[in-house]
Amino acid sequence: MKPDSAGPAATQSLQPATDFQPYIPAERMDVAEFTPKAVIIGVFFGIVFGAATVYLALKAGLTVSASIPIAVLAISLLKKLGGSTILENNVVQTIGSAGESIAAGVVFTLPGFLFLSPESQGASFFEYWTIFTLALLGGVLGTLMMVPLRRSLIVKEHGNLPYPEGAACASVLIAGEKGGDLAKIAFQGVGFAFVYALLQKIVKLIAETPALVTKQTNRFFPSATLNGDITPEYLGVGYIVGPKIAGVLVAGGVLAWLGLIPLLATLVPGDTIAEQLVKLGYLQSLTTAGGPGGWDPATHTFRDTAAAIYRAYVRQIGAGAVAAGGFITLLKTLPTIVSAFQESLASFKEGAGKAVQKRTENDLPITVVLFGSAALILVLAVLPFLPGSVFGRLMLGILIVVFGFFFVTVASRIVGIIGSSSNPISGMTIATLMATCLIFIGIGWTGDIYQPMALCVGGMVCIAAANAGATSQDLKTGYLVGATPRAQQIGLMIGAVAAAIVIGLTMKLLDTPTEAMRAQGIMHRIGTDAYPAPQGTLMATLIKGLLSFNLDWQFVLVGAFLSVTMELCGVKSLSFAVGAYLPLSTTAPIFVGGAIKGLSDFVAQRKGEHVEESELGPGNLFSTGLVAGGALAGVVVAMLSVYGPINDVISRLSMEHKLTELLGAGGYQLLGVFAFAFMSFVLYRVSRRPSRV
Repeated sequence: MKPDSAGPAATQSLQPATDFQPYIPAERMDVAEFTPKAVIIGVFFGIVFGAATVYLALKAGLTVSASIPIAVLAISLLKKLGGSTILENNVVQTIGSAGESIAAGVVFTLPGFLFLSPESQGASFFEYWTIFTLALLGGVLGTLMMVPLRRSLIVKEHGNLPYPEGAACASVLIAGEKGGDLAKIAFQGVGFAFVYALLQKIVKLIAETPALVTKQTNRFFPSATLNGDITPEYLGVGYIVGPKIAGVLVAGGVLAWLGLIPLLATLVPGDTIAEQLVKLGYLQSLTTAGGPGGWDPATHTFRDTAAAIYRAYVRQIGAGAVAAGGFITLLKTLPTIVSAFQESLASFKEGAGKAVQKRTENDLPITVVLFGSAALILVLAVLPFLPGSVFGRLMLGILIVVFGFFFVTVASRIVGIIGSSSNPISGMTIATLMATCLIFIGIGWTGDIYQPMALCVGGMVCIAAANAGATSQDLKTGYLVGATPRAQQIGLMIGAVAAAIVIGLTMKLLDTPTEAMRAQGIMHRIGTDAYPAPQGTLMATLIKGLLSFNLDWQFVLVGAFLSVTMELCGVKSLSFAVGAYLPLSTTAPIFVGGAIKGLSDFVAQRKGEHVEESELGPGNLFSTGLVAGGALAGVVVAMLSVYGPINDVISRLSMEHKLTELLGAGGYQLLGVFAFAFMSFVLYRVSRRPSRV
């Protein structure tokens, strides 16, 4: 989102701080704010969007901002509960948004425990209490570090740092205060997506992944794949990110699945592919059937050669591309990082001792930050279910606080300029992991047993930086509407607790394999095609490569230079790299959503109409509903399918077998394509409605 498209609050944010007057003046002490109903509803939305974000991030490696959707829904819901003030609505979105940001940081890193070397016993740390602890402490760290930075970045830099999502959220709250039905379209999107997802995932009326795959024996184009997970959440994500990002994402997938895989299928024998799968641990031995692609040792062929090549080679190439893309992004923002840290540290020293005079300047005391950081280090040191000895965990705590303060400062200033969606979290986490691994190597901590410890540092710093970016936007919203900083900071702590509880539960739930998976020896669903967890795999790959020296650097470097090539072509390499890593089935439907956004804007321009750019436009609101409804349906179905008797009932409801017999396999998949086309048409029609805001 562009900073100048956020509405009236964004315009206010360009005024000098000394001239600024918030919507609710500091002198007003009679406006309800931190009320029980605001806290309860905020926690509810934090749980809902936290669970939805876990699902979406595990599947697609992407997240969408939750502050504005929560603000829209809060205004509508609180009206039905007897009304609310603008400050109560702000507390709701502040608490609720913590769920999305912390979930993103957790999912991007902690699944890496499952992909570390077997000798490291990393999978044993992928337990509820470990996830809960790291999520909670990382979220609290991000909030604590923003307490002393609020005056320097939000107040002092008010005229220089627009914080676009925060300004747009303030516009939503102010519009809701003035009246208007903003939530209706978002609720329609939720309902449409939920019904569609149930028809797809339970009734099986809609095929989940229609595919067109050429045979390995094809002379001209072997094992080329064109497919798509035609789900509402992917369509909504594509519309929200827009045609440019969606196009770059799918470009990476096109290169991988219609370029690299057919090329490798032509040049590499099946036995060589199988040997690589054995080396990576995907296949037990060359004489064992199964594994990715369905290896047949009798015929020395795969049932699905494309899937086998993807696991054997393309994922490592994609991992190298993502690592290089994140690192390039970090290098490009290095001048901003250095100046941000210097300026923030200077203004922190300048303003730390100032006395509070107004309600809108009432922060948590600096002692809470200092004692909270010390307590965090001690908690990490004494918890027995975290990796390492007491001394090792103490060192981890120190590294986390040091790296955390630096990258929280960096993340806050960067999102103040370019928005949370462009926050280079992956690059910061990669830098943290590399620095941590180098420190470990320097003190002789090499080998498999130190891999989980390195991931703990990277994971908590990633969670803290992600939460700091969202916290900064929330504090900007509060500054514009006239909120009490202390109330927001306490609310963020509450949101962190609620989010940590539900995130751990959701991740463990989604990781539970089905009976069919257990029969095949698959004990973790995360890491399969259902939930590829791309960033978590990348973090584990980097740690193993640095500490255990078992990385196939030739494939990683090929991916790295793909990212370099994209940068030389003037394309932001990180989106392309994520597309190359993910299955095409993920990026293709996202591209369709982006194309609908581009078509809607093109038609609006041709007719001389206002082009929708704001999150308050009908297309964006409906897309937000598609994302939330589709993701929540996915979580609900996952919960139901874990329980055997209910899973049996779900299986009996499936119409897939009958429809396949009636229409044929191709006809059944075409029926799914028509259903997705209908949903796409509905989204386009909604986007063409005149905006009421």
